[in-house]
Parts: sequence; C-alpha cells; structure tokens
Amino acid sequence: MKVFTKKNAFVGFLAVKAAKRALGRRRRRRSGARTVLLVSLGVLSVGLLAGIVLLARRQRGEEQAEEPGAGEESQPGAPLDAMAEPAPAA
Repeated sequence: MKVFTKKNAFVGFLAVKAAKRALGRRRRRRSGARTVLLVSLGVLSVGLLAGIVLLARRQRGEEQAEEPGAGEESQPGAPLDAMAEPAPAA
C-alpha cells in the first residue's frame, strides 16, 4: 500500500493553500497599521532632517556674521561706484 497517494497529495495541497490564504488575510489586516506606522515614521524623519538642516544653516550664518568682513565680496581698494554700474555691452 502506498503512503503517498493522489488523494493524500490533493488533501495536503488544499491544506497548504488554506494555510497560505489564512496567513495572507492576517498579513493584510496588519498591513494597514504597518503602513500608517511607516508613513508617520517617514514624516517624522523628514521633519527631523529639515530641523537639523535649518539649525545648521542658522549656526553657519551666525558664524559668518561674527567674522569681520564675512559679507564683503568687493576687492580692497576697488571703488564702490564702479562696482554698482553694469559693464557696457560690447
């Protein structure tokens, strides 16, 4: 007598299919909460990153303002009048 018959194979196949289906239903129910969790975590991460960038830019601006001549880009000795007027087109 065979232990592995077509009937046993079919019953086993149906049992595996039912288990996969039940597991899939359970996963689908959790996926909504998981999606909400991941989206909220992503939004929180973006907000945190934006705050860090804003803080770094503000700190860098304060450091440049403390340095003498940090905002000046003109050359020493160059007249300010010549810098204000655009160059004539050739």
